[in-house]
Amino acid sequence: MHYIRRPDWALPERTVTPEHVFFNRRAFLGGLAGAAALGLAGRSARAALAPFDPRPPLNPAFANAGRDITDEAINSRYNNFYEFGSSKAISESAARLVTDPWSVSIDGMVEKPRKLAFEDLLKAMPLEERIYRHRCVEAWSMVVPWIGFPLARLVEFAQPLSGARFVRFETFHDPEIAPGQRQHWYPWPYVEGVSIEEATNPLPLMVVGAYGKHLYNSMGAPLRLHLPWKYGFKSIKSIVRISFTDKRPVGFWEELQGSEYGFWANVNPDVPHPRWSQASERVLGTDERIPTQIYNGYGAQVAELYKGQESGRTIWY
Repeated sequence: MHYIRRPDWALPERTVTPEHVFFNRRAFLGGLAGAAALGLAGRSARAALAPFDPRPPLNPAFANAGRDITDEAINSRYNNFYEFGSSKAISESAARLVTDPWSVSIDGMVEKPRKLAFEDLLKAMPLEERIYRHRCVEAWSMVVPWIGFPLARLVEFAQPLSGARFVRFETFHDPEIAPGQRQHWYPWPYVEGVSIEEATNPLPLMVVGAYGKHLYNSMGAPLRLHLPWKYGFKSIKSIVRISFTDKRPVGFWEELQGSEYGFWANVNPDVPHPRWSQASERVLGTDERIPTQIYNGYGAQVAELYKGQESGRTIWY
């Protein structure tokens, strides 16, 4: 038995630039401008920029994603968040979201449905930092030092009934502050789901921070999901409800266009999107375009979940 075998998502040391997060003058000034804009939104936006004190420990199993961490100035301002608009430049619009107070409902097929203040949920969960790859279905990628707690720990906390087969996530719904939610042709609120087997895998992380700080609103404050082996649209932002069910949830994008954005949504370079290739990806903050790896390089941890689906489109959607 090999206890020191490197995971398959970690690249050889000769190909990895030393981990760092850097700001050049232009990026630094841009970050200050972004922080000022967020500051105008009041107390909750300022809190979203507060550092963790102390910073949660870095999980050594997820201390190196095989590539440089993407600059905070990029990751905090380049985001899909359709509640605030269809472009990537939604950070100023998202600053209007009030994240304090915030509560999360845990319901459905659980022993005791409950509604928790966000702060109380955090008290019940051990926080840690993990450095993960993120791969968008649009074929760009980044690396983020997330702070959060394992989704598996939340499942344990929720005490689901034996018949629960899926976990359904739902985001906030407030068209007064989220202009995208005034577009009636979208199926608001945003919904996503995973199987109970996926939810109890060690990889999924319920995210409450990044870069040593509480989350920017643009990144899904105060609570979002990250599934590093799936396309990014599965990683729902600003969660207000987590439900356990025996029926497979239909996600936001699956409801809009199921032939392009399906339930499984595992990263697979061999299965193209109907309108573009998934064989390579653009690394944000660099001039690189690199080959995409199956399951975004996390196959050793999750491939067993999909045994029997190894061929064809089922692995993607």
